[in-house]
Formats: sequence, structure tokens, C-alpha cells
Amino acid sequence: MTHPADTATSAPATSPHTTTSRTPASDPAVPRVSATRTHWTRGADGAELAHWSAIATQVAETLAQDAVERDRANETPYREARLLKASGLVTLLIPEEFGGGGGHWATALEAVRILARADASIAQLLAYHYINEANIVFALPDPSGRERWFRASAQGQWIWGDSVNPTDPDLMLIPTETGYVLNGRKRYSTGSAVGDVLLVNARISAGPGEGRILAFVLENGREGVTYIDDWDFLGQRLSSSNTVTYSDVAVNQDDVLGLLSDEPYSSLVTPGIQLAFGNLYLGIAEGALAKGRELINARPNAWFLSSAEKYRHDPFVQRLVGELKAHTAGVAALAEKVNRRFEDVLALGNAVTAQLRGELAIEIAELKVISSEVTTRLAHQIFEATGTSSTASKHGFDLYWRNIRTHSLHDPVDYKKLEVGAHFLNGEFQPISLYT
Repeated sequence: MTHPADTATSAPATSPHTTTSRTPASDPAVPRVSATRTHWTRGADGAELAHWSAIATQVAETLAQDAVERDRANETPYREARLLKASGLVTLLIPEEFGGGGGHWATALEAVRILARADASIAQLLAYHYINEANIVFALPDPSGRERWFRASAQGQWIWGDSVNPTDPDLMLIPTETGYVLNGRKRYSTGSAVGDVLLVNARISAGPGEGRILAFVLENGREGVTYIDDWDFLGQRLSSSNTVTYSDVAVNQDDVLGLLSDEPYSSLVTPGIQLAFGNLYLGIAEGALAKGRELINARPNAWFLSSAEKYRHDPFVQRLVGELKAHTAGVAALAEKVNRRFEDVLALGNAVTAQLRGELAIEIAELKVISSEVTTRLAHQIFEATGTSSTASKHGFDLYWRNIRTHSLHDPVDYKKLEVGAHFLNGEFQPISLYT
């Protein structure tokens, strides 16, 4: 995930471009702009949502068949990546005229949610792919610079991995006559080993752009790039979030997307990935509830002190499950609302202001807080309803808790609460970053 924008000095080689002017906007009622800044000029309709949701459901059903076994094997998810490609989900957001599905963000986020019910690792892989690929739009204000990226992504059914973790020491990017030379390492590079291309962020180490962070794209197999098989964590074990090392890697001008910028539209990529997290967490909660219901309904007898005959009729079981289900429904309502809000803001194109961008980020932070806390609590507390037998290894029921517990630590939820509270009390926005 990244928010490149200032591409005036480093446009893709297919065509140079100039930055389009920005139309100021004071509120979300500003008329939607033309596709010169974005092709996402409207939201998903019912037919689109139904079509892609059905496809995502089929993929989720396939993943669910052996999700526990694959998690335990902890192998690089090449087979799962092929499944995503075969389904068409990886090209959902690419315009139809360039060979893609012509879909919109509410649809893509719904697909992430559906997959997360069955396999949150592969849902994460897809979510990050959508955000990484979207840098084609966020990074390139002029549509003439986007076509070659969209066509190549659609024709190759590319999965976009990333290597952008800002908490690691910066990579070293030295300018040369033909581009740059890259050295260093990045942990937590989601989708890197299975991705067809890798989105990289690196700070320029010398020359006129020294200190600026450049975003560029490297194909899988680029000389000098090594994928370290070190992703062996509690959860999200199939997200291919391993370390990548770079040794004298040649970065050409054709590889460059742009320089990172705080420009409001370009920096929407960060709220976008945080929104994907909210939908990912919601899907995990829904998956845990569905599996919990299956386990509860399979139990024949209630506790010996209960007045109920069957376990599922026990009032304490019903009360706890009802509470968890109601909280999950609340998260779903908020997620669906904010997904649409994200589409509305994206459609404004150059009319997006810093104020609009900040307000959207706050709404998404609220979803991040509540989805993280509800799902983490649910995946832990539902065992009180499903009982001792549900902890048998054959059920793999711990998978939901391990996944949410791992990914919810991506960035501290307390700082999302701070973000919301500072704005509510003082009207403050946090500095734009790869987390805010």
C-alpha cells in the first residue's frame, strides 16, 4: 500500500503526462467529475454486486474445503493464487475497455469480505492486490499514462504484491543514467512470492529527488530480487507476507509509477487499505459465527443444569450467540455504509479536498476500531458457546482467532481511537502517512 502522486518527473515510458488541475470542493455534494482523474465515476449497482458476489462465493466454497489443512501446511499459496486468477476476481477493478471486469470498490470489498469467511489469508492477498493495483489510478493523474499498466495487468491476470512496509529501515535507491539501483530488504511484503509484480516504495538516496519516496513496479523474477521464505506466524499464514531482499536491482524509468505525495486524491490509497481491513475483519467474524453455529447445532445435549433439552436451546448459549451476532450486524451496517462513502469520494476525482479526504479517513478509522474489537472478542468468546469439544484439532476452530489476532496488530488500534477522538474533540486530522 502506498500513495504515490507526484509523477511529473517520472512518468511511465508509454507517454509523458502533465498533472491535471484540481477543482476545489467544499462538501461531498460537488458534482462528479469526468474520467480524466478516475474511471470510478459511479458506484456498483445491484447487478454488478450480485454477479461478483456469486463468483466470490464459489471461490470461498472451494477455499473452505481444506482451509485448515492448508493453513497447517503453511505452504506458499501458488494454488490459491491460480484460483483467484481463474475466477476473474483479480481483474475486477480494471476498466472493461482494457480487458478488465469494469467493477467498483463496493464490489471488490464485498469479495474480500466473502473470501475472509472461509480463508482470511487469501482474502488479505486479494485485498492488498486491489489496493496495490489501484495505484495505477492514484499515482497517474493523466489517464494516458494508465492504459499500458491496465492492459498488462488484465492480459497477464497480474496479482500485485507489495514491499512497502514503512516501519523497516528505508531501502537505498541510487539514481543512474537509465534509472536507479536498489539495495536493501523489506519485511511483511504481502503477496510478494506469488505476485506477478511487486509494488515497491524506496527513498531516493541522492540527486535532485533525494529524500523523496518513489513508488515503482518490479516483475516477479527481476534479477537481484530474492523472496525469503520466513513468514511463519500465528495467523494469516498463507498471505505470502515474507521478507524480500534487493541486491543491485536495476529499476528502469518504465518501472516507475511516481513519487509519494500528500495530494488528497492520491493519498486516498491509505484510507482504502484501512477500509479493506475493516471488511476483512467483518468476514472473519461472519465465518466464525457460521462455523460456531455448525458446532453448536451438532451438540446433542444441553448442560445437565440447563432447563433446555438440546444444547442450541440453552438460554445462555442463545444469549451469547445473540450478542455476538448483533454486534457483527452492526459492523456490517457500518462497513456497507463506509464502502459506499469511499466510492462517492473516489468519484469526485480532482474535486477531493484535504477536508473530504480527512473526514473519510475518520469514518474508516471508526470502522477499523469497531471491526477489530468486535471480531477479536467474537473469535475468542464464541468458544464459551461452542464448548470444550469445539477445541478438538479436527475442527480447526482456532483459525479465526489466530487470523484476526495476527492481522489486527498491523497498526495499533489505540492510534485509530486517538485519530477519531482528536477529530471529534478538536476537529484535528492526523498527518498523512501509510497508516493514516
